[in-house]
Amino acid sequence: MNWETIIKQEKEKEYYKKLKDILDNRYEKVKVYPPKDKIFKAFSLCQYDNLKVVVLGQDPYHQPNQAQGLAFSTPKDIKNPPSMVNIFKEIKSDLGFESNCKDGDLTSWANQGILLINAVLTVEDSCPKSHEKIGWEEFTDNIIKYISLNNENIIFVLWGAGAIKKSKIIDSSKHHILTSPHPSPLSAYRGFFGCKHFSKINEILKSVDKEEIIW
Repeated sequence: MNWETIIKQEKEKEYYKKLKDILDNRYEKVKVYPPKDKIFKAFSLCQYDNLKVVVLGQDPYHQPNQAQGLAFSTPKDIKNPPSMVNIFKEIKSDLGFESNCKDGDLTSWANQGILLINAVLTVEDSCPKSHEKIGWEEFTDNIIKYISLNNENIIFVLWGAGAIKKSKIIDSSKHHILTSPHPSPLSAYRGFFGCKHFSKINEILKSVDKEEIIW
């Protein structure tokens, strides 16, 4: 199986046809992120057969040139947003060294088998959560359900209340679920700092004979 086939099946469903009509209209009339050709970038970089970890965010960054189709990630030449800064702080605290991706581009994580997706895959300029409840949640729920049903020992990393709600559609008898508050400045001090998810992910991968992530 591959992502292309899985996504094609979703695109044939009625809810997605309605979502596509809404998106076509919004992209034509207002500024929407990421660019249309990068909406599914997370799936093109993380091969289905190599999937080890799913990191679930909320929705894309809503300022110009930030969103690139990978949750939390930004292009190299963009200043790291606050959530990304906090992720790197936790990596250093947890592992004792700085991330190889400190420029904010998490492409190397995706290439190692981490699916970096948001619950909602598009957003309008300067309007966070503007594309909630137009159909994306059904799409990402279905992707998560598919992964849960058809794989074993995937690590689901759920940061923030919205992501944690997805735990109910993941089979915890077959998979590993790590949860914490969101890394944004509003909530990072409530438990994201100190969650040690990066070392925990590698401990789990090692225990199931999978290659550890180079953070």
